[in-house]
Amino acid sequence: MKKYILTALLSTSLLGSASAATLVYGGNGEPVSLEPGNITDGISLTVQRQIYNTLVDFKDGTTDAIPSLAVSWKSNAAATSWTFTLRRNVKFQDGTPFNADAVVFNWNRFWDAKDPTGFRDQGRTFEIMGDLLGGFKGDKTAAIKDIVKVDDYTVRFDLTGGNSVFPVVAGSSYFGIASPTAIKAQGAKYGTPASTPVGTGPFSFVSWKTGDAVTLKANPTYWGTKARVDTLVIRSIKDASQRLNELKAGTIDFASDLTPDSLAAVKSDRNLTAVLKPSFNVGFVSMNNKNPILAKQAVRTALSMAINKKAIAEAFWNGLAVSNSSFLPPVMGWANDKSLPTDYKYDPAAAKKMLADAGYPNGFSVDFWYMPVSRPYFPTPKPIAEAVAADLSAIGVKVNLKTEDWAKYLQDRNKGPGFDMYMIGWTGDYGDPDNFYGAYYGANASDDINYNPAILQTLLEQGRAALTQDAKAKVYSQLHKLTYEAAYRIPMVHSQPLAAARTYVKGWVPSPLGSEAWNKIILIGKR
Repeated sequence: MKKYILTALLSTSLLGSASAATLVYGGNGEPVSLEPGNITDGISLTVQRQIYNTLVDFKDGTTDAIPSLAVSWKSNAAATSWTFTLRRNVKFQDGTPFNADAVVFNWNRFWDAKDPTGFRDQGRTFEIMGDLLGGFKGDKTAAIKDIVKVDDYTVRFDLTGGNSVFPVVAGSSYFGIASPTAIKAQGAKYGTPASTPVGTGPFSFVSWKTGDAVTLKANPTYWGTKARVDTLVIRSIKDASQRLNELKAGTIDFASDLTPDSLAAVKSDRNLTAVLKPSFNVGFVSMNNKNPILAKQAVRTALSMAINKKAIAEAFWNGLAVSNSSFLPPVMGWANDKSLPTDYKYDPAAAKKMLADAGYPNGFSVDFWYMPVSRPYFPTPKPIAEAVAADLSAIGVKVNLKTEDWAKYLQDRNKGPGFDMYMIGWTGDYGDPDNFYGAYYGANASDDINYNPAILQTLLEQGRAALTQDAKAKVYSQLHKLTYEAAYRIPMVHSQPLAAARTYVKGWVPSPLGSEAWNKIILIGKR
């Protein structure tokens, strides 16, 4: 397969000073919130990444950790305590000094369910703390035991067990550090369209017009590389074909999550540059244990055998995806169980017999929910859902396709009784298998499927504590086998997302982690 990957549209070392221009991005939907710690969706992360910094960052285009608001970090020998030395002379966009108090304030909001500035009674869930860090203060499975201000520029996180990946977890875009002054002043409306989010990042908030766009401006006091455009507009354009049309027309400058079949159209347009982002995701189908039929392992296995994953990948990803049996992207194949099949067996006849043996010779009826917005792993959710439904109907399963507003979709999947089956996916936030397994398995991460055996939680904790790749591989290969056989989450694809930009967009280095700051982008010759 030919590759058109560009690690950068132009080396930023060749670029000049800021251009008095507006950079316009075509986003695949609207943010759910601009409040750090209280989101899990990609477009919210994309916007937040421009406004906020995290303690740790990642080298452009890689998963390699580098300093950000913390200039260094170190652990004790058992990795049960991590100490961060903070950057000095940094201010929030409202003039509030950045220091240890600000870090403790933000992280207490994330971690302590009783913190009054967390506004839990106003609908906040801070769900990502459960997904990535086991839960909240006092929970038996919580990774954090205490957060300590050592001095004005040193913060220590004491953990409940060894955790070798804690710094890169803290560096994921969910955990941006916001101005305590702004949160205290704005209260429960913070992060909503009616608020003014305030961080230390390269862009400052200007406005959020619901259903239209978020507008940001360059932060002139940014401590790092200052933005090279004056204004950044992140538009909400749910339809991928509309994003492509606007890109071709020049009404937006760059966009991600284009449909794979758009590659030829992008390549044939001399005003556009195709960008294949690094593959670091998984798109999958989840099944709910609260559904008495889907609670039977034989039924779940039968469904996994009835879905022609390879054919679906070929039909909808135009060669820009692979299908296999692992929850992990191929780059982490070292953590897979090599004794397992490379993919789930496709055998509809055997699947139909398995259903009959399980007590469903005439099949059954099930609700199957598909996301209303395109994502890197599911660029055309409805047609893909229809293809899955067609495969399942061939073995007698009547599929009722359903969808709803994206923000509600994300909430309802975790509310009882939940969805029977639904489509979802994940783009990695840091380069460790823990990020994929921990986000959708284990305590606080399995509410949607209601499956969390004790051995699974134990393996997750062992994986986080492991200090070498060999030690991690021994643990995660067991997780691979366990989750493969349980078949609650069926990996469909690992995609190579298609993005594109106008040729005058220079300095964009897409991240495998799903979001990156755009302060180094410059527009050369935009009219």
